[in-house]
Amino acid sequence: MCESPPILYFASKGWKDSVQNVKATGEFVANLATRPLAEAMNISAATVPSDVDEMKLAGLAASPSILVKPPCVAEAPAAFECKSISITEIHDVKGEPTQWFMIMGQIVGVHINQEFLQDGLFDTVAAQTIARCGYRGYYSGVADMFEMRRPSETSVVTKAFSEAGR
Repeated sequence: MCESPPILYFASKGWKDSVQNVKATGEFVANLATRPLAEAMNISAATVPSDVDEMKLAGLAASPSILVKPPCVAEAPAAFECKSISITEIHDVKGEPTQWFMIMGQIVGVHINQEFLQDGLFDTVAAQTIARCGYRGYYSGVADMFEMRRPSETSVVTKAFSEAGR
């Protein structure tokens, strides 16, 4: 979501155990979703009784975190230890509550599998990172990366004025 300070968020359809655990502890771990872990990630998202361990249900191994109590997914190529900033119930444009919650956290620790570091940067293509794309359960895999730096306001304004003949 932003880089300084490093903040990320996740959403939950309904007040699931994940949301309750964040509220109770103020901590969570965001594990990178990848193509090899896609099925397990999907299983872990099932609505199950609170006494069911979703990681075990999905066949995932836990790895200890350093700065927060919740564990990381051992198989994940990257994991972000987070301290909760907010839990927000999402409302629509009429102010009506939806069944969704947004949980924001500041990253306080990072775990990266060294296999996915290239010149000191995380290789999201090699990690086979996936993203949820909506609908009934559509996902996309990261197939390529490109860099596009943001222009300075001065360069954008200068270019716009020169193109306009001013």
